[in-house]
Amino acid sequence: MQAPFKSVLVANRGEIAVRVIRACQELGIETIAVYSELDRNALHVRLADHAFALGGQTAAESYLNTEAILDAIEKSGAEAVHPGYGFFSENADFARAITERGVTFVGPPPEAIEVMGDKISARDAAEKVGVSGVPGITEFLTGPDEVVAFGTDHGWPVAIKAAFGGGGRGMKVVNSPEEAPEALEAAQRESLAYFGRDECYLERYLTKPRHIEIQVLCDQHGNAVHLSQRDCSAQRRHQKLIEEAPAPGLPADIATAMGEAAVAVAKGSNYTNAGTVEFLYENGEFFYLEMNTRLQVEHPVTELITGLDLVALQLHVAAGGELPFTQEDVTVTGHAIEVRINAEDPAGGAFLPSPGPIETLRVPSGFGVRWDGGYEAGDEISQYYDNLVGKLVCHGKDRETAIARTLRALREFEITGVATTIPADIAILDHPDFAAVEHSTKWVEDVLDLSEVAAPDPAAASGEDDEPKVRRDTVVEVNGKRFDVALWVPESAGVASGSGPKKPRRRAASSGAGSGGGSGQVAVPMQGTIVKVVVEVGAEVEVGDTIVVLEAMKMENNVAADKAGTVTEIKVEAGDAVGGGDIVAVIS
Repeated sequence: MQAPFKSVLVANRGEIAVRVIRACQELGIETIAVYSELDRNALHVRLADHAFALGGQTAAESYLNTEAILDAIEKSGAEAVHPGYGFFSENADFARAITERGVTFVGPPPEAIEVMGDKISARDAAEKVGVSGVPGITEFLTGPDEVVAFGTDHGWPVAIKAAFGGGGRGMKVVNSPEEAPEALEAAQRESLAYFGRDECYLERYLTKPRHIEIQVLCDQHGNAVHLSQRDCSAQRRHQKLIEEAPAPGLPADIATAMGEAAVAVAKGSNYTNAGTVEFLYENGEFFYLEMNTRLQVEHPVTELITGLDLVALQLHVAAGGELPFTQEDVTVTGHAIEVRINAEDPAGGAFLPSPGPIETLRVPSGFGVRWDGGYEAGDEISQYYDNLVGKLVCHGKDRETAIARTLRALREFEITGVATTIPADIAILDHPDFAAVEHSTKWVEDVLDLSEVAAPDPAAASGEDDEPKVRRDTVVEVNGKRFDVALWVPESAGVASGSGPKKPRRRAASSGAGSGGGSGQVAVPMQGTIVKVVVEVGAEVEVGDTIVVLEAMKMENNVAADKAGTVTEIKVEAGDAVGGGDIVAVIS
């Protein structure tokens, strides 16, 4: 495939920016990175041919700063812009602003983004081509009374969802009328913070569905294909943990019908470039969920089973090229599994964000193993951005082989400095329910037991201390036989005699309120921003009641009371930045 452009600006960061830059370099395309103040020396910046500063720290100040990115496009002379996923990837105004400057947007036309980016108009578009969605309403929510009325008519639970978002951001499950006001407020707040708009809609919430999605690819000449399925059912907080392709245990007729439905939805909206049509599957039925008008985080599993480079094809199609194959040419070989390695602590199933510097990072390798990462050792994961460190993707001749290979690779993976989801990933892949394909989108939260997963001990992870190792010779006896042995130990450590000073063993930091203790000193478990104070001084609370809502790494976390009593002091207000362990309230 020839280079479709001379230069491409990647309007993103992290592993997806790295992925796009590498694809461009293989095609001989000059790459241009953009970066915030915090990402000045990030991996995507180091790999690109050129880089332009956006200024600011938060996403709103940098990667969501339209004028700053447009200025970088103009200064760099980029011929095309690849948005990656997240940020501006599904923003029609951004795509239009680029194309009006004569620069190619590597994605669908703005009109298709508008139709599919608004989840309500997307439902209407799907229904016009005979593809039905989960029962819901097609107007933006204006208040909690509408949530209560819908739940009363259709049954609980119901789901409030961001109309202009995806990936589970801005989605709240409402189990009763009493939960409606707070859930709607939280959904709108998250949607505004992550997507720049707070409109939400409503639909029935299926209790045990599988999340199946279809990768589609459409060119500007009327050709469209689907590239098998992906199962993304292993989720927590509506965020995917593990994806696999093809979807296991899916009846052939259902798989065919889903693929045809996905292509129909894409053609019905005059879609071009790569996109993903998502479905919920339960009890032999599937329902249209939404269409993501961009490259998906989990696209590598599709690449491994089809042998197709989706980023290269995106660039080819964006430049006006025809698809180089037809639906009949698409073949699937083996099975692939992708594990998202997030900087989160899954101890006890909490999945608390874990920002900070990465001290060591040694990724696994071997036959059928791929790593798509956005960081290296020494880089720092900021609270201001998504906490995805990278994606481990393994391919095997069948699903059993792929699972075994992925487990081997996860156990080989070494990362210190931040907690990661790896212990939870291993628990999922090791579970008989996963092997038997009996899991659903709520399975991780409702069934998977993570109570034995403990918070990481920094000393255990990185060694007793960071001293240089030196050789110590000593004598040991085994079953009465004498051996001369050599040990490599910390420089200050004594051997046999125990002489020499030793450094004290470092201990894991306290997680504040998350660790219990009943002190009444309510502490936040990680650094972040207070988005809401739920109680007032004088309020009576019980153990587990939410005191404040903390946002860290684009995720909201409820910080709860660790004892029953009266709130005597509130130390923060909405908008305050806090550090891990900071006391935010006092209960007596």
